[in-house]
Amino acid sequence: MYERQFQNPRHISRRFTTLEGWHEVGEGVFALGQRSLIFSLADQFDLERDNSDNISSIALSRARSRESSGEVTPYGEDTSKEDQRYDEPRVSPQPEKPYHVYTSSQKWRVVVLVGAAGLFSGLSSNIYFPALDVIAKGISPLLWGSLSDILGRRPVYIYSFLVYIMANIVLSFSPNFAVLLVFRGIQAAGSASTVSIGNGVIQDITPSSERGGFLSFYQAIRNFSIAGGPVLGGILTKFLGFRSIFVFLLILSSITILAIVLFLPETLRSIAGDGSVYLTGIHRPLFRTLRKRSDDFEDSETSYVRPPIQLRTFLEPLLLLKQKNIVLNLIFGGVIYAIWSMVTSSTTTLFKQLFLLDELQLGLVFIPNGLGTIFGSAVIGILMNRSYKQAEADYLAQQDTSFNLGVSKNSLPVDFPIERARLKHIPWITILFVFSTIGYGFSLSSTSLVQKPGWMAVPLILQFVIAATSNAVFAVSQTLVSDLCPGKGASSTAINNLFRCSLGAVGVAFVDTMISAMGVGPAFAGLGLITIIMCPLYVIQWYWR
Repeated sequence: MYERQFQNPRHISRRFTTLEGWHEVGEGVFALGQRSLIFSLADQFDLERDNSDNISSIALSRARSRESSGEVTPYGEDTSKEDQRYDEPRVSPQPEKPYHVYTSSQKWRVVVLVGAAGLFSGLSSNIYFPALDVIAKGISPLLWGSLSDILGRRPVYIYSFLVYIMANIVLSFSPNFAVLLVFRGIQAAGSASTVSIGNGVIQDITPSSERGGFLSFYQAIRNFSIAGGPVLGGILTKFLGFRSIFVFLLILSSITILAIVLFLPETLRSIAGDGSVYLTGIHRPLFRTLRKRSDDFEDSETSYVRPPIQLRTFLEPLLLLKQKNIVLNLIFGGVIYAIWSMVTSSTTTLFKQLFLLDELQLGLVFIPNGLGTIFGSAVIGILMNRSYKQAEADYLAQQDTSFNLGVSKNSLPVDFPIERARLKHIPWITILFVFSTIGYGFSLSSTSLVQKPGWMAVPLILQFVIAATSNAVFAVSQTLVSDLCPGKGASSTAINNLFRCSLGAVGVAFVDTMISAMGVGPAFAGLGLITIIMCPLYVIQWYWR
């Protein structure tokens, strides 16, 4: 065996201009045995161009031939032959194009901005008419989310915030109960879009390998507002009256929409691509227009043609329910959300009766719940990223390692076990959730224990654990649904919200009745039992493939 140097590009092509075992099966496609290689012929015969890195190969069949006793290498050679006269040139794949051109710091800035926008869905809830608010938040994302998947994230953000601001203006001066009731629903409908569109933005700019951490951080911001809203509400109501709540939300939302108009770029991939497309009109941040610089992004060679808005557009999220694995995931996550909502909504009544707290103190007891949402979301984000990398490594180990190019960042292989990558930590999280929920109920059921000094810390610690574990489940659920619905980030979040908020509305409406009829301890023990009954749904997802 002797070595042959391939310094000249013609040497590379020589092997394919002879009849030494190769046959052409298509334009630019040559086959030998069980292996096919694809070569870019247009550049191989250009002597003035360096072709050392421009030859790529794609495996069209497994590397191991089942029809011969010899082992086939990635380059089409049978290693059982001992009379090989020269080595084949090794061809290396071209580096994969990044999923998005934004750097990590730019992605984090976008996530922080959409997270700030997502605060309003939680801040606006649990002040008045919580059941009505939850129902509106469940239905309205079907409208806003579907529109954002067609019109773009940025314009729908702006439109929905204008609705939210208008509702807050009316609520600040609401003359009667009927006006307050109606515009609370409009306020919730406007703020609900921030959740689904924010998830869509994150899916636009992050591949699956990074998505878990970003989605968890985003969820931590917006879910903290659900528990932190009563704290602000209690402080504002005590010192400034209940109308000050809507004035506060009006000021904060006006600042947020200004930040969106100035800095948030369009991210919908059908409009902005991977971030390198030159944006115009409403899709372009005002800050870039004012700078009058065009070197930030490349000009787009193709124009965006907006699909027509039809009835099917708004039914698109509902069509996702045809996928059984998505339905199972939504049911399990929705039940956990309903139980967490019941714990949160019943806190005011229970702690006021048992510990005789005033409005300000009642607001402060929600702090452990809010901290739990942040902690649980942050931890599960790290764990999901690690689990994904481990699943990717295991997946690659099962493939043809000698020819493997890695898992694509732009699209997952059909047989990639994404469910196992995301659901790996659900068992121990669910166990913690069940025990903390049951323990929480019984910690408030004994009058003798409640009267002990400092005992209030026990149910508050359990609330922290409940919030942390439930929000970890929410993050896993939302990330998995996003993975299963590529390109439909807002629609997938909208259907997720519909399940969660519908079940949450039912739970919030009946939690006081349940506690009155059964007692605090048995009521929350029953909720823990319901969670156990739902566990087979997780098992089915795990063994889905």
